[in-house]
Amino acid sequence: MDYKEKVRSLPDSPGVYIMEDNKGGALYIGKAKDLKRRVSSYFYKPGRLSERLEAMIQKVEDITYIPTSTEAEALIYENGLIKRLSPRYNIALRDDKSYPMLKLTTNEKFPRLFITRQKRGDGAVYFGPYTNVKLLREALAILRRIFPLRTCNKMPDSLCLNYHLRQCVAPCVGKVAEDSYKEIVLELKLFLEGKRTELLKLLSERMAVLARSQNFEEAAQLRNRIEALSAMERRVAYSPADEVEELRRLLGITKNIERIEAFDVSNIMGKTAVGSIVHFYKGRPKKSEYRRFKIKTVSKMDDYAMMRELIYRRYRRLLNEKGILPDLILIDGGRGHLSVATNELKKLGLSNIPAIGIAKEFEHLYLKEAKNPVTLPKEAKALHLLERIRDEAHRFAISYHKRLLSKGIELSELDNIESIGPKRKRALFNYFGSLDKIKNVKDTKEFLKIKEMDEKSARNIIEYFKR
Repeated sequence: MDYKEKVRSLPDSPGVYIMEDNKGGALYIGKAKDLKRRVSSYFYKPGRLSERLEAMIQKVEDITYIPTSTEAEALIYENGLIKRLSPRYNIALRDDKSYPMLKLTTNEKFPRLFITRQKRGDGAVYFGPYTNVKLLREALAILRRIFPLRTCNKMPDSLCLNYHLRQCVAPCVGKVAEDSYKEIVLELKLFLEGKRTELLKLLSERMAVLARSQNFEEAAQLRNRIEALSAMERRVAYSPADEVEELRRLLGITKNIERIEAFDVSNIMGKTAVGSIVHFYKGRPKKSEYRRFKIKTVSKMDDYAMMRELIYRRYRRLLNEKGILPDLILIDGGRGHLSVATNELKKLGLSNIPAIGIAKEFEHLYLKEAKNPVTLPKEAKALHLLERIRDEAHRFAISYHKRLLSKGIELSELDNIESIGPKRKRALFNYFGSLDKIKNVKDTKEFLKIKEMDEKSARNIIEYFKR
């Protein structure tokens, strides 16, 4: 893992970070007020980590994160993830008076949520323990605004200030039915367990039922709760598995999508056209499966013909080698690009592999069987996944193209040096890798390590670049 690049990509804002191993498993989960600063401390401050964390860092292959609006919100989410994923290097906190917990009194007729340091076998549900009581109090205030349960030890006979602040539904004076109150308790429980997607789906279904029965006041209350949760949800970085699953459902694909391959063509200024293939496995790039091609059969600027060549060469070879075929193919382009790709797949007997096109201008999706393009909401997880894959294919193609163009420039410069012919040029690049490294050689002995070189040619190169 390039940890410098990974750290640079993190935001200077609160959130939860997840250190993952080479199989995508969670090694460590932590919260931070500033994600970039906190995560960088693991890599830029050697010697300050414990032996346990030093051992963990050696196993880290990726770092994912979940942005939150506050550090208090990160505290709640961190705890839910630790309980769900059981990361190997997190220290298990004991449920005693040393650490605060959240207690949901489901053993009461109208449950409450509050902070406690004692866990009893009283039928209530406990969440935690948490490491920071100050942040926990802030988180509790946020939760009470979204899930307006009572806070009083003994219910009064009249409305209190919390009702007027819309932070309590006032079961004390019969402002809410017991069943409706229990629904809010269930919603809160789902939230604290980290099941946010399931919660939003449940709320949406309930709101639709209330609206159909013209119970508009309660429907409006649910709508407000959905909006508050959705605002929080939009700040959450979904896992690749969530993105892939949403994409599968939107495309109507019945089987699982594990392998996605994306194609892009680059022909800057009509020179040295190249193509790229990137391979994503379970929503993550698998670089060992990336491939680059020089376009061989197309001499003019014809993107469609180039895409046709890429598809043919890639899958003809996979078929010959009995390789693993993808579950979905993504084409960078619109209807025309998708059409030539699907026609080529049909010729190869691979028309059963779903293929889609994504046009960059409006992020339209083109499906083989759909007459009109599909436009996904900007916040859709599936769209974020497709954009990420498409952009990676484009980056990979451009980087290859630039490398070929730069090599052409390097070769032409070496052509100016006496006694450096094609054989020696090839040997020089194979040994040093780039023209910059050749330029920086100051001693002929370095060149003489190459069997194709002699003393005169070595001096010629040094003198040439010195001038």
